[in-house]
Amino acid sequence: MANNQLKPVASLLLVLNFCMYVIILGIGGWAINRAIDHGFIIGPGFDLPAHFSPIYFPMGNAATGFFVTFALIAGVVGAASALAGFNHIRSWSADSLPAAASVATIAWTLTLLAMGFGCKEIELHIRNARLRTMEAFLIILSATQLLYIAAIHGASAIRRP
Repeated sequence: MANNQLKPVASLLLVLNFCMYVIILGIGGWAINRAIDHGFIIGPGFDLPAHFSPIYFPMGNAATGFFVTFALIAGVVGAASALAGFNHIRSWSADSLPAAASVATIAWTLTLLAMGFGCKEIELHIRNARLRTMEAFLIILSATQLLYIAAIHGASAIRRP
């Protein structure tokens, strides 16, 4: 009985996390597009700038390139983990738990990695509102994804015949 009480909680967290990961992907895509459009121009006849970095982002600080890159990776893996999560919520049994839990754990660790770069970016101060939004979403996601992982383990005692 207690296992079925966790199903609505897990469903809510799954939908919340999926929406937040999609927002992370949207903001991260904007940042990549802006970096490509307004970054260094390199071509024939142009010299490399003295402090060239292949992950230079003109709208942030030194940590922005790493932050956006790992946030995009975490967003893609997190959104993909929602697919396994939807399957697990649908069947809600111990048979579907390993796939959902393992992918959710990988997404959570990547989210923690991106959150670490986000904390470094916060420490360096220079960033715009969209990057601050992405930092906030990753900090929130690091907690809600962990709660989701704990909630889906409620089905581990149920075995379908």
